[in-house]
Amino acid sequence: MKSVFLSKNSSEKSKIIGPDPKNDQLTAKVVGLNHLGETTELPVVTERPLTIYLNSQEIVTVMTIGDYPALLAIGYLKNQGMLNSDDQITATDVDEDLNVVVVRTKRETNYEEKLSRKVRTSGCAVGTVYGDIMDGLEDIKLPFSKIKLSHLYSLSKKINLIPSLYLEAGAIHGTVLCKDDVPLVYMEDVGRHNAVDKVAGWMHVNSECSEDKILYTTGRLTSEMVIKTALMGIPILVSRSGFTAWGADLAKDLGMTLIGRLRGKRFLCLSGSERLIWDVEVSQSEKTTTTNIIEPKSS
Repeated sequence: MKSVFLSKNSSEKSKIIGPDPKNDQLTAKVVGLNHLGETTELPVVTERPLTIYLNSQEIVTVMTIGDYPALLAIGYLKNQGMLNSDDQITATDVDEDLNVVVVRTKRETNYEEKLSRKVRTSGCAVGTVYGDIMDGLEDIKLPFSKIKLSHLYSLSKKINLIPSLYLEAGAIHGTVLCKDDVPLVYMEDVGRHNAVDKVAGWMHVNSECSEDKILYTTGRLTSEMVIKTALMGIPILVSRSGFTAWGADLAKDLGMTLIGRLRGKRFLCLSGSERLIWDVEVSQSEKTTTTNIIEPKSS
C-alpha cells in the first residue's frame, strides 16, 4: 500500500481541484453501432469497486471511477458519522491492485452495531447510509450566509465550461464546492453521493470552513444530498436538476437554501429564500427564452 498526502499547497490555491478528463484510467474505449449501422468508437467512464476500511474494520465497498480514493474514503466516513472533526488521521493507505483504501486514526474505532443498520439510498450507484443517519440533525445550525443571483448565474456558466469527464464521456455526476462565484473543488463520479463525499474529504483534510460555501450538484436534490450537505455545514445547495419531496422538507427543517432546476436565468428555490440577494433583473426577452425551455419529466 502507498500512503497518500492530500493537503493543498500554496501553488494549488488558485487552481481548481478536479478530475482529469484525459486520464485514460478513468475512461475506456468501446466499439458499437450507431443509428446508421456504422461502427463507432467512443469513450465511456470506468467503474470499479473500492473497499473502505477504518483502521482494521471493513466499512463498505463502493462503486467508483477510481480517482481521489483517499478523499472519497475520508469524506464517506465523515458523512456517515464515523470520523469526527477532531479525529487525528495518522495515515491513509491506498492499494491500487486490491482496490482498497485504509484510513487510520489515532482514536480506536468500532462500528459493528452501526454497520448492521444499512439503508440503500436512491443514489445512481446504489449509495449506502446507516439507520442512525438522522441522529444529530436537529442540532445542526447552518450559518446565515447570503448568495447573489449574479453569482448563482455566473457559477452556472463557469461550471459548464470546466473540463470534465461529463463533457468527455457523459454518464457521470459532478459536485462543485464554491465560494461566491468561484468554483473551488470539482469532483465527479458515477454516483452523486461519491462526488459529494470526495468534496467532504477534501474539506476535512484541509480544514476548510463551510459557512461561506455553496455546494453545486448536477444530480437530484434528494434527502441524502440534503443530509450530506448539512453534515458538511454548508448552508446553500444548488442543482440544475430537480427535487424529491423529502429532500425539500428536510431542507426546510434544517434552514437550508435549496435551489433546483437552475437553467439560464431560471430556477426554483423551495427553501431558504431569505438568503437570496436579488441583484439581477431578468429582461422580458430572457423571461421568454427561459420559459420556453422544456423540462424533463424526471431528473
